[in-house]
Amino acid sequence: MKSFQKSKIMQVVCGVMLLGGVLAGCTSTTVDEFRQAETGIEHDESVVILGRRQASDYETRSEFVDCVGDRLSKGENAISVIPEQEFVDAMFPWFEPRTAPLRTRDLERLMAEQVVAEKMNEFGVRYIVWLDGFTETTGRTGSISCTIGPGGAGCFGFGSWEDDSNFDARIWDVSSATSVGTISTDANGQSYLPALVIPIPLIARVEANACSRLASQLKDFVNGS
Repeated sequence: MKSFQKSKIMQVVCGVMLLGGVLAGCTSTTVDEFRQAETGIEHDESVVILGRRQASDYETRSEFVDCVGDRLSKGENAISVIPEQEFVDAMFPWFEPRTAPLRTRDLERLMAEQVVAEKMNEFGVRYIVWLDGFTETTGRTGSISCTIGPGGAGCFGFGSWEDDSNFDARIWDVSSATSVGTISTDANGQSYLPALVIPIPLIARVEANACSRLASQLKDFVNGS
């Protein structure tokens, strides 16, 4: 009898996992590009990707900035990317959240400072990419309850929620101190947490998809494709 019950439980769990293969794929991503000028980059030039953190209610996560930079520096047509923290530390205090340039005319004023211009040249920075955005979780529904009894422990129920990632990448050309374009990405997806004996999270990889699509578009943009 116990063997039969165990078999039935495993069938249910495997069924949920199979269903998860379908549900976990419920993610959509949209990318929009607005180009203001021609672009291109030489082999000895680099890009630095920085997260906007001036807002009081949120800040662009450094993990997302690192993700975009990592993907930009790998694969076909890879681009040299300066790590965000290394750049900010070397350029202290000009790119700290409270003092970082908000507009291209602020960058132009910064570049008039000899020490700033020299450090930019040392890094070989051709483009500064400002990332601005966040991921929001909404629409939580359902509930899960867990019990412990003589026959063992188990959880039963179902929960779901929606994640929405919105990020903008604004590209500045350091050589001309102008904005050359903007790339926007919007990724959303539904995540699920069914629990039949054990909870099995089926997470929509919303932010990962946003990173991948944004980095791919950004690579083509900077290379002038």
